Amino acid sequence: MSQSDFILDLLHKSVDHGDKLGVDFIEARYDDLQLTTVNLTNDIVKQSSAFQRKGIGVMAYSNGTPGYSYTPELDVDGVKGATERAIKLAKSTDERNVMKLNFDSITPVKDKIIADVKIHPKDVEFSDKLELLRRGVSSIKEVIDATSTTGLYGEMFGEKYLVNSEGTEIYWVPLMVDIRMVSVFISEGKQSQSSTGTGASKGLEFFEEKETTPEQTGTNAGTYCKEQIDAVAAPAGKQTTLVSPLMGGVVVHESFGHLSEADFVVTGQSPIADRVGEELGSEHVTIIDEGVSSYGGLYLPYDDQGVKTGKTVLLEKGILKGYLHNRGTAQKMNSELTGNSRAINFMYNPIVRMKNTYFEKGDLSFEEAVQQVDNGVYAVDMSGGQVGLDGNFMFNCNRGYLIENGEVTKPIKNTALSGNILDLLKHVQGATKDIKIRTGYFGGCGKGGQGGLAVGFGGPNVIMDQVLVGGAQ
Repeated sequence: MSQSDFILDLLHKSVDHGDKLGVDFIEARYDDLQLTTVNLTNDIVKQSSAFQRKGIGVMAYSNGTPGYSYTPELDVDGVKGATERAIKLAKSTDERNVMKLNFDSITPVKDKIIADVKIHPKDVEFSDKLELLRRGVSSIKEVIDATSTTGLYGEMFGEKYLVNSEGTEIYWVPLMVDIRMVSVFISEGKQSQSSTGTGASKGLEFFEEKETTPEQTGTNAGTYCKEQIDAVAAPAGKQTTLVSPLMGGVVVHESFGHLSEADFVVTGQSPIADRVGEELGSEHVTIIDEGVSSYGGLYLPYDDQGVKTGKTVLLEKGILKGYLHNRGTAQKMNSELTGNSRAINFMYNPIVRMKNTYFEKGDLSFEEAVQQVDNGVYAVDMSGGQVGLDGNFMFNCNRGYLIENGEVTKPIKNTALSGNILDLLKHVQGATKDIKIRTGYFGGCGKGGQGGLAVGFGGPNVIMDQVLVGGAQ
């Protein structure tokens, strides 16, 4: 028996065992994810770690109440034990569950997706991956006499299987690579720091693309660090702001995307609950969540309930169109399935999470967008911040520029951007016609105790009026 047939046989045994024990629905999924991280600090390998997350998770449903359990033991006893624990949890909490999420059967899917990867990280020696970091760090030093440099490399790849009691049987292979560069400069009382880089659901051929070579990433890190040495303070107060694809993607993910997650909606925690059809933004605002995008980002063909991911329009020309769902919330709200039930690995139950979330493109060139802003701020990158379920946010902008008389001019420092996303969406004045969507191994989204879930975010450059800049009251 092949390894693939062995895993499928175990998953089917779990489902069959659950059916015999009497539950409404059961699904079993297998994850085998291999993760590698390398940290090169000041030309010394500070960390090199590789580990594997492999096991089977079982979700059982009894009268709309879920129960979840898992096992790293890949044998019949281990799988049956996890199945019995999941069923016991579902049945024992049924009477106390006030939010039952039943769902109807759907047409079963049988699919096997093999990725087309030119340079798979599993086929590349560690020394070659380390050399990628050395190349990037060398490029930092060509730009600035950095006090400290750090290169980070991350990769994740593996296999995912899912079988359920409807007859669905899915196999696909996740993949992600990522390189980040950090430059720090300290001299004569001046200090600056920059961090840049990105990842993709591709093989190492991603680092041969012009914009994402290690040399380009290192050059960018050095350049941004150098700019910060003599950067100026941004004028405080409400200003028109041109938000980059990266910054705009973070804003739409953190401040609007989470409000759209239907588990927050059905429990009444989201301020956009029961507002489908309302005008929440200007005509220039369309927000998308998508599993597989032609613009790049995260590759996610199926969610962890075996639902095929598609393109979900959350906001269309300012009008709220819908929410992000798992099967239960979609049934409760009489909505289409969106494929947003996700877990970070087999040890966690799937919950409603985003995929690739982004602003849709507009019709402006970058030059036209800058000219339209005329005087304001160009916010490019961020480092942390705070968001709330009321839509309020504050992000630290660690790379940005003044826009003066329709031109991008001086770099700015120590800048914070804040506001309420539901107010700002009404003040979006336009967007450029180019889109960038990125994902990454480092960072990720956290929710419900499941941190570090890979997501994609981005969009065009977006013009927003009435953004509070610099912490002014």
